Order: sequence, then structure tokens, then C-alpha cells
Amino acid sequence: MSKSVVLIDGSSYLFRAFHAIPLLTNSRGVHTNAVKGVISMIKRLQKDYPDAQMVAVFDAKGKTFRNDMYPEYKAHRPPMPDELREQIEPIHNIIHAMGLPLLIIDGVEADDVIGTLAVQAESSGCQVIVSTGDKDMAQLVDSHVSLINTMTNTFLDVEGVKEKFGVPPEHIIDYLALMGDKVDNIPGVPKVGEKTAVGLVAGLGSLEDIYANLDKVKDLAFRGAKTMAVKLEEHQEQAFLSKQLATIKCDVALEQPLGELKSTATDKTALLELYRNMEFKAWIAELTDETTSRAANTSAATSSETASSKTSSTMAGAEADEEVTVSAEPGQYDMVLTQDALDGWIAQLQASKLFAFDTETTSLNYKDARIVGVSFAVAVGKAAYVPLAHDYEGAPVQLDREAVLAQLKPLLEDNKLKKVGQHMKYDAHVLANHGISLQGVQFDTQLESYVLDSVATRHDMDSLALKYLGYKTTSFEDVAGKGVKQKTFNQVELDVAGPYAAEDADITLRLHQTLWPKLQQQGVLAKVFTDIEMPAMPILTAMESLGALIDADKLHEQSAELEQKLQQLEQQAHDVAGQVFNLGSPKQLGEILYQKLGLPVKKKTPKGAPSTAEEVLVELADEGHELPKIILENRSLSKLKSTYTDKLPTMIAGSTGRVHTSYHQAVAATGRLSSSDPNLQNIPIRSEEGRRIRQAFIAPPGYKLVAADYSQIELRIMAHLSGDAGLLKAFSEGRDVHRATAAEVFGISEADVTDNQRRSAKAINFGLIYGMSAFGLAKQLGIGRGEAQDYVNLYFERYPGVRDYMDNTREHAKDLGYVETIFGRRLYLPEIKSRNAPRRQHAERTAINAPMQGSAADIIKRAMIRVANWLPDSGFDARMIMQVHDELVLEVKEDQAEGFAEALKQQMQDAAELRVPLLVEAGIGDNWDEAH
Repeated sequence: MSKSVVLIDGSSYLFRAFHAIPLLTNSRGVHTNAVKGVISMIKRLQKDYPDAQMVAVFDAKGKTFRNDMYPEYKAHRPPMPDELREQIEPIHNIIHAMGLPLLIIDGVEADDVIGTLAVQAESSGCQVIVSTGDKDMAQLVDSHVSLINTMTNTFLDVEGVKEKFGVPPEHIIDYLALMGDKVDNIPGVPKVGEKTAVGLVAGLGSLEDIYANLDKVKDLAFRGAKTMAVKLEEHQEQAFLSKQLATIKCDVALEQPLGELKSTATDKTALLELYRNMEFKAWIAELTDETTSRAANTSAATSSETASSKTSSTMAGAEADEEVTVSAEPGQYDMVLTQDALDGWIAQLQASKLFAFDTETTSLNYKDARIVGVSFAVAVGKAAYVPLAHDYEGAPVQLDREAVLAQLKPLLEDNKLKKVGQHMKYDAHVLANHGISLQGVQFDTQLESYVLDSVATRHDMDSLALKYLGYKTTSFEDVAGKGVKQKTFNQVELDVAGPYAAEDADITLRLHQTLWPKLQQQGVLAKVFTDIEMPAMPILTAMESLGALIDADKLHEQSAELEQKLQQLEQQAHDVAGQVFNLGSPKQLGEILYQKLGLPVKKKTPKGAPSTAEEVLVELADEGHELPKIILENRSLSKLKSTYTDKLPTMIAGSTGRVHTSYHQAVAATGRLSSSDPNLQNIPIRSEEGRRIRQAFIAPPGYKLVAADYSQIELRIMAHLSGDAGLLKAFSEGRDVHRATAAEVFGISEADVTDNQRRSAKAINFGLIYGMSAFGLAKQLGIGRGEAQDYVNLYFERYPGVRDYMDNTREHAKDLGYVETIFGRRLYLPEIKSRNAPRRQHAERTAINAPMQGSAADIIKRAMIRVANWLPDSGFDARMIMQVHDELVLEVKEDQAEGFAEALKQQMQDAAELRVPLLVEAGIGDNWDEAH
């Protein structure tokens, strides 16, 4: 037997981890916080006590002998939360897979089993560590038994118990019996608290000694000693019952003694599957590091065929009942340094049905990036890296970059040679910087993952490899370092750079071979990928490359005006506050709002301070408080200035004189595009300042901007999906749907609808799409909740198809776990069955909105594809430069603008066929604001 034994109080950590760690869920809505906490604790113990024998002990379900002794024992404890209950089985399963003995004994508590094992260990001469957060366990401490609490990082030996509780371990039971325990409903002696219990035990000893010397209690040195004897005598029976309840039973009959409770080898396959089901990425990575060889010994002295060993095993795939074979054979990674080796690889690429391709570059900014090297993979485990511009001191001679790219150009521009990549839009830009127009990209693993399940994971290669292959890739930081000392890739030594780069191509091919069959199995998802996402990618690439022209002088002028306005707002804030303070300091602002001005506290931060978050300031401003309104305006203008008017002029590319955004296809869960550097989606359109920023987006000389956007597209999609007769009729007849809704809700003719009534109807129409409650509607309209509920009720009476659609969608989402757009795109809702009401309600609101927002996203992408295919033969001199929400912005020759705008509207309206007409509005102007 080992010379040390660690006994793990699993039930103690189970509850503490659940309450200490915020609720976490995986993508399927299964709660994981307690699992994470308990297993983290065990893993830490394994690290700290690598040679110890370990046993995990948990409470059994049902009553114990203490309930027979005292039926009220633990009677006041609330039932175990469902969110915790569902985590018990995964915890047990993981512990089993880790190879640790796990004991659950009916009729007793985990404390009793641990006490019994501790006695057995001591009798064998072992030192015992009890890992627990339970103070009752202190009674077990002696010269051979200590306690450790890994959650608080505290250690208790005999002296530690005395210091913490004021009594030695052998009197902990007496101490607990006197005080009682509210959590376990152990009665104790009324009015005996911690100090009194310590005074009694320290002065007289055990409970038996105390009751044998009640006449001496009055002389003890604690407050209330003179009257305590009477209380003790009155509650003697209760005190001794409490001692029985608090005493850990150390003679539990165990089927196996401690000596037979041996750890077994970790079942890594089972453990990996469990980690994957829980989606513990770091632990997956940790485990795959143990099971997957990542060594890559590449020799720079040879021109090719330097092997990199990548052993692998069959690992759990994305679904619990599937398996994905990462690789059955060691990988073959070549470093290509000679012309002969390059010629051999080009021949392999030409002969392959599909090859993976990747670039290594000098920058993440696609406009500035230059190629450092390229990699290929023609089969799983068979890949190569061609270094072209590594220029660190001592770097070996490499092939000439321009000569190699010229040789690769026909392959990369051949539409018949099929390629797969990860985020190929970036590679297309980089190749274009070197005069190569990438063609033949048939698959993109980032988009394959995104279409398969947009919310399952991030869609970068490292995350995808972990999720779908159970494989931990080499990260860029692994090869280039971190922080200020991080190298650019051209400075990375070839023996490190080669395996890293070749792995990128290899893993890309493996991911495609895993993801594409999954998409094909879903049928319609494969069409979303092939008909929408892949065709949209080169269009977005072209738009990014072209960029948009901006008037820097106009933005500089606006920045100066905003600075002046911000100074005025700051002075106004100081005047209202009655003192100077930093508007950007939440602490100072909170003191002014809540302490000096006495405004009501609406919400607190996690640390308990009154919140100054935007939603709180909005609520206070709506109630008529002046300072919150000023702060909100200050924040809004400050953000516009820093994000747009100051920054946009600095983003003008020297090579083009234009601003080039990056569009992201695989970020927004619903299929919508997002953009960054600059973020075009967030430029406000309703404020004067936002419109002025749009005025800085201008047409080049001889051209006009045409902006075309879908009118009320999500409401039209709601009409299509719900099939509500009233909505279908209103849209089909071309009526003002908000006015028509107001007429229905208020029971009047459309001619009699007031502007205020139309505003209310518009709030209802759009509010329902986003799952707004009567409470939210009341807040928006500034009316009572009852009145708002009446509006909602009337709405559903007039449009019963909408109510039925919402009810049915929620039910179908609960049954299937996802909702779909008109075109079959899925949005999974992992929390649709959550027992946490706010999370479940949010998922239900998402279930209503996602099909509309997602369908709108699909339609605008289909419109982009349609317009891009139409333009070359249209006879118009026009080009797409921006896509924002439901809007396309194009530059068009000035004398063609009118005719083009009408033709564009028709192209966009024909992008989808709904049960109601799609309506597109188009404007023309010298700048974006004029055109919208």
C-alpha cells in the first residue's frame, strides 16, 4: 500500500463548485460548471500528490441512519437544483475513466465512508490527506490525518484546527454539538454560538465533562456564562443528540477494504469522449498532447522528404455516437528547398482531385501581407512546405519567391484544379498582392463548420481541429512566441516553421474530409454551403479588395466639431453634478449619481457597486434624470469620434487611396455578415452625426453611389413564414403595413390612424419579431404594462397566424434543438430546454427571430451573388463596394445611374420568391447618405 492516501470528499466539492463557479453550459445546453470544478480539484490533487493512493467518495441518494435517529436531519435543505443534478453522472463517469476508485455507500454519508477509510489507512501506517471543504471533517485530524481544501488553498493539521476553531480536533464534535448546524438542521443548544462553544470546551472539555460540571460553567470567562448552565441543563437531551448526529461513523462495512481500492490506468479513449461531450477544450488539448506525437524533425539540409511523425488514434467525433479517424499512418511532411522537389510536388498537385493549400505571410492585414511560404496537402498526413522568404540570420538558401509563384500561378488560377483551404478569402488577397488570381476553391473548412453548426465552436483551425478531430494543433505562439518578443513568420527557423506550416494544410484536408460528409448527410445544409456561402466568398473578396472612397477632410472637420461638442457636454455634466469629475470613470460617476445626487440604484456590478452601464443610464435618462442623459450623449459622440471620424482617415491604404474593410462570414450565428476595420455595420443612420459619417463615403469623379436595400424584409419574412392572412393581404396590396396594423389593433380605418398610433403599431410589429414582452413594449411606448398587454392581445386577435407561428416555432425548437431559415440554414439553440428560466426565454425569443434574421441574411447574400453574376454582361459600368445589413452599395457611372438603380432593384427583388412581394428601395447620390 502507498505511504500516503488522499480521500476525496466529492459531495463537498460538488456543491461548492456548483455555487462558486458561474453556470456554464456546452453547445447542447448541458450544464458543466460543477463538472469543471470537481474534476479540476481532482486533477490538482493528482498533480500535488502524484504517488498517493486516491479514492473519491460521494453521498448516496436517499436517507441515512441519521434520519432514523432524527427525522428532521437536513430536512430544511432545499432540493438539489436540476442544473446540478444533471452533472453528477458525468462527474462519476469522468472519475471512473481517470482510473480512480469511486465509492457511494447507501445508508451513510460520504463523511462516514471517508472516516472509515482514514482509520484503515492509519492502521496500516499511512499518512492521510482528506480533501474537503466540510468543517465536520476536522474531527478526523490527528498526527496521521490532515485536511486540505483545494478551493480555498488551506491546509489543516492538528495545530491548524486549533488555530481555526479554537479547540483541538478531539473536541470538534463537542464544539459542533453545542453550536448545532443550521445547514444540516442539527439543533445544538439554543443561544450557543462559536465563542460560547469555544469557551465551554476550552474551560471544561468534552460534552460529557461539561454536563458533569454544570456548576462550574458560571465561572468560565465568556459572555453569558452566569446563565448558561440553566440553558445547557434545559437542552441536555438535544445537545447529546446533536453530538451523535455530528459524529462521523468510522466503522462502515465496506465491500472492499482500502487496500483493495487500487487506481487503474486512465481510459484515455473514454476520457476524451467525455471531455468532448462536455466540450472542455483545454483538457481535450491536454489529453491529445499525451496521445498524439507532435514532433517534427525537419532537416533544412535536404530538399524534400523530411518526415514529421504524427501518431494518432481513433477519437470521438462531433457526435457522441460517431468516430473520426484522425490518421492511421504517420504523417509525411516535406521541406521543399530544391527545384526538383518543387517539380515533384507540382506534379502531385496537378494529378490530385483535390488539394489543400495555405499561405504563410508577414501580416494579418491582407492589404499589407506578403508571402513567406506556401504549403500543400494531397492526402491525409502527406503535406509539404515551400519556404520562400525566411530571412533570419543563418537561414538556408531557399527557392526564389517570384519564380516559385510564377510556376504555381497556372495551378492556382486553374478553375479545374479543385482546392480546399481554411479561410481562403485571406489567402486569395495575399496571392492577389503577388499578381495571382486564385480560382478553383471548392471548399473552405471555416465555412463548412459554420454552416454545419454556427454556434458549436469558434471556426478557426485550432478550435475545429480540437472539436472535430480531437487534435491539438501547433499554435502560432508555439512557433513565434508571445507579446513584444513575438517574431514574424519570416524570422521563424525552418525546422520549426516547416512542420507548423505543413500541418496547416494537412489539418485543413482532414477537417474537410470530416465536415463535408456531415454536411452532405444533412442534405439542405450542403446546399446552403454550395449555393450561398461559397459563391459569396469571392464576391466579398472583390469588395474588400476594391474598398470604398472616403473624404478625409470632411471627417477631420467633423472630428473637430465633435471635440468641441464633447467639451460642452463635459462642462454641462460638471454643472449638473456641482463638481468636476472624470466622465470616463465608473467609480467617480457612480459616486456622483448615487451618493451625491441620490438617484435610484437600478442594478449592481458583480462586486456590488451600483452600475453605470449603458442600459442603467438609459433607464435613468428615461425617468427624466439629466446627468445620465448627458453621459449617454457624451459616450455616443466619443465612440463615433474615436471609432470613425478620427480613425477612418488613418485607415486609407496608400496603394489605393481607399478604405478596405474585412467581411466576416463565420461570426454572426444567424448567417449575417459582420465587418471590422472599419465596422461598417455599426455606423448609426438615425442620428445626425452618424449620417454625417456616411456623407464622408463618396463616389469617385464621374460616378455616383447607388444604395439599394430591402424594405421591411423581416416583416415580409414573418408574413411568409406565418402565412397570416392579414399580413399577407397588407403586403400583397402594397399597403403601409404599420398603418394597416394600427387600423386592425385600434379598430379604425387606415385613414383615421394617427402618427402616434402608427408608431405604436410599428413598435408592436418589430417588437414581436425580436420577442419583445408587454413589459418591453410598455417601456418603449411609455405606457402602462396593462395597456401594452392589451395592444399585444389585440394584435394576436387580428393576426392569429403570427401567434400560431410563434407557438409552433417554440415547440419545434424544443423538439429539434434548432430552427431553420427559408433556405434551410440551421441555428442551433443549446439552451432551449434550459431549466434556467432567463436563458430558456432568451433561447425562445431567438427561436422566433432567427428564422427571420437568418432568412434576410440568406436573401441579401443571394442578391449579391445574383448581382455579381449579372453585372459583367449588363452593359453597366458598376461595381459593388459595400454590404451593410439589408443594403448593397455600388459605384456606377454617373450617366447610367438612373437606369442602373431600376435594374438593380429588379435583380434584388428576384433573389427570392416569397408569399409576399420583396420590395427594394434604391437611391442615388454623391455620397452614401444621399444615396440611402
